[in-house]
Amino acid sequence: MVEDIKITTIGGGTGSSTILKGLKKYFKDITAIVTVADDGGSSGMLREDLGVIPPGDIRACLISLANTEKSMERLMNYRFKEGNLKGQNFGNLFLVAMADIYKDFVLGIEETSNILAITGKVLPVTLDNIKLFAELENGEVIEGESNITALSLEDENSSRIDRVFISPKFAKPLNEVVYEIYNSDVILIGPGSLYTSVIPNLLISEIGDALVNTKAKICFVLNVVNQSTETFNYKVIDHLNAIYKHCEGIKIDTIIVNNEKISDEINIKYKRKSASQLLLTDEEREYLKKLKIRVLEEKLVSKTSGYSRHNEDKLARLILENF
Repeated sequence: MVEDIKITTIGGGTGSSTILKGLKKYFKDITAIVTVADDGGSSGMLREDLGVIPPGDIRACLISLANTEKSMERLMNYRFKEGNLKGQNFGNLFLVAMADIYKDFVLGIEETSNILAITGKVLPVTLDNIKLFAELENGEVIEGESNITALSLEDENSSRIDRVFISPKFAKPLNEVVYEIYNSDVILIGPGSLYTSVIPNLLISEIGDALVNTKAKICFVLNVVNQSTETFNYKVIDHLNAIYKHCEGIKIDTIIVNNEKISDEINIKYKRKSASQLLLTDEEREYLKKLKIRVLEEKLVSKTSGYSRHNEDKLARLILENF
């Protein structure tokens, strides 16, 4: 295990939890910075009922970094099937209860981290109650993370996302988050849903400033496939340009891209015609070379998850070998 490299991940959702599972095998000093714009599902219900920041992505990252028995992981992921709690996730309720006991959400996360014996730490990007909006290329504005993820861009008459923004505009980041960005050796942005898991973190002005001014190496980890909602038919450069557009001045040193073509015969969830694979073209390679962005390409598709996701161990070893 590497003792002297400080790694920070920025994202949320399945992407963050996947990469963290791999990183904890090789790195000791890990900080996961997690978006809190979720307003759907169990997290959305708790956010609306109790006025707390949505705990779902934080819980997923804690579980990924945990060093406990599988039974604890099953418990933290358990979702009630009947009664008034139907649809609620036990882990989310646990986090909210810990926050109430300690009268502090961050302290509640720390105490939960101790119980789960996690490697590293998990931090919400802000404690403000932020709402995410998307402005489409046709000028229409979509309110709420869950509504943005429900967009369908497969229809030829649909409009792509032009930009996303948050309210309140000047949300305050957690001070520790800014500190971690400035004091990291490597910052990994992604993988994850581009406009609802990754970019919302960059919209907090002090976070954007820290990413522009940090001396850390910044690596953008591309998804294995596009989404038929947020990134329909995107190329690698489209993803990169979206980051630049929402965090002006950021210097991305490296990108990681899967180069393994998923066979049409393989029945993998999310691998549909609309969920196009994200593979680099020769033209893009030349363009990235001119930008002096290092490209790390590897066969990174998981063969066991049942989803078109990264192989967490291969991804972590690629990072270990190149930073």
